[in-house]
Amino acid sequence: MIIFRYIAIQVLIGLIIATAVLLPLFSFFDLLDQLDDVGKGTYRTIDAFMYTTMLLPRRFIQIAPFIALLGTVAALGALAVNSELIAMRTAGISPVQISLAPLAVGIALIVFIAGLEQFVAPQLQQKAISNRAAALNQTAELGRGLGIWTRNEQNILRIGQMLHAKRAADIEILHLDNTGFLSAHIHAQSADIRNNDAWILRQVIVRKFTEKGILLTRAEALSWRSFLNPEDIATLTKPPESLSPFELVRHVDFLRSTGQDADSYALALWRKAGSALLTIAMLMLSILFIFGSIRSGLANKLVFSALIGVAVYLLDQIIANAGLLLRLDPAFVALAPSIVLILLAIFLLRRVF
Repeated sequence: MIIFRYIAIQVLIGLIIATAVLLPLFSFFDLLDQLDDVGKGTYRTIDAFMYTTMLLPRRFIQIAPFIALLGTVAALGALAVNSELIAMRTAGISPVQISLAPLAVGIALIVFIAGLEQFVAPQLQQKAISNRAAALNQTAELGRGLGIWTRNEQNILRIGQMLHAKRAADIEILHLDNTGFLSAHIHAQSADIRNNDAWILRQVIVRKFTEKGILLTRAEALSWRSFLNPEDIATLTKPPESLSPFELVRHVDFLRSTGQDADSYALALWRKAGSALLTIAMLMLSILFIFGSIRSGLANKLVFSALIGVAVYLLDQIIANAGLLLRLDPAFVALAPSIVLILLAIFLLRRVF
């Protein structure tokens, strides 16, 4: 249908314009934040620019719902200002038919974002974090002196520092017996991580706790079969939001199978799904803004939609953090705001149409 394609093209142009406005703005804030670290270690201005550039796909994904809102309002608002929507209505095209074009563009946008989320954004974000940490002489774990902590049924593992993907430093292993009591403590200066999950511990001190006392032994090297593979270790050192959906699913399953808290990773996973729903909600609200106030100027619509977008963004962040603090169900916390907005938009659109 010619009119369907025409509206879809106008909406797509609106999304491109909104991206060209919002993405550089958010990236500028990222750059300002990075410039504060220039001069520390070997971190230079060019590193700050590279870090910001590599975060562009992640920032685009984060602001995509609000790009959809502003872009669609701008596109349909321009059609309304030029009386094109009135002409379409006069020709017998219903508001529902007009709304199908932006919704189709929105679905295409969600598919594009899904591809970025799985294959582009995580890899670039993780590379940016790694490069920045190396330049600042930092590690990506919980903090210097705290290290990375994880466990399974009978072992608690602390990695003080990941030197690189195949080598770690300051390793502690606490082995528990079948009754849950500490039976052995192993400390190693470093560890070489092999692909078959076998670690070669270097400069090792082993303390075994027996009924007769503590038995201490030392060794230059000791083989230890880890319950972590290199991919699991890499995942532990990455922020939850930087992981792809497949990585999050696997890591949440690993944490839960070993009795660990997986809420932050589960929330990050469900928020990726919630972002798609939020994009649909923003598209529906943008349609409501146009048909619900067709007499108001385009500038007023853009300002009002921008305020709505900011309010929704802040509310979504507050709900996510509050849900994590209160230990609410991650799926509910991530999906409920978007579902409420969609239901509200459907209710209001039915009144308008």
